[in-house]
Amino acid sequence: MSDEEIQVFIDGVVRYFERVTGEPAKVDAPYLKGEDSVTLDFTGVIGISGRHRGAVYFTSCAEQLTALLHRFGETVIGFSDHEDLVGEVANTIAGNARQYFGSEFLISVPTVLFGQPDRISFSRHLKSFVIPITWRSYRSYLIICLERAQPGVIVDLQP
Repeated sequence: MSDEEIQVFIDGVVRYFERVTGEPAKVDAPYLKGEDSVTLDFTGVIGISGRHRGAVYFTSCAEQLTALLHRFGETVIGFSDHEDLVGEVANTIAGNARQYFGSEFLISVPTVLFGQPDRISFSRHLKSFVIPITWRSYRSYLIICLERAQPGVIVDLQP
C-alpha cells in the first residue's frame, strides 16, 4: 500500500469520529503489524474484493464502544449494541474509502469477533498496517491488509 492509500484510511478515521461524536480522534503514525496481537474486545472485519483484495479491521475495547453509544444517546447498552457498533465503524470507514479506490472496491457485510484475538489470522503474504486511534482516553486500532488484484482479475475474498 502506498502512503497515499494509507492516508485515505487515516482521513476516514478522523472524519468518522469528528462527524459522529463532534470530538476529534488522535491518530498516531501507522506501523507494520508484527507478531503481537493488536485486537481488543470487539473487532469488526470487512472483507475487500474486486480490484483490491484483503480486509479492513476496526478493533476496540468495550469501554470505548460504551462511551460512543452514550454519546449517541443510548442509555441501555448490551453486548449486541457493542457488536453492531464495531461492525458499523468498520463498515463506514471501509465504505468511505470507496470514494478513493472506486466502485470496484467491493466491501462485504461486517463480521464481528468478540474476544479471543488468536482467532484472527492475518495473511502472511500481505503487509498489514496498524493505525492507532485515541478518542478521549480510549485506544482502538484500524488494521488495513490490502493488495491490488492483477489487472483484469476481479477476486472475491471473504475474511
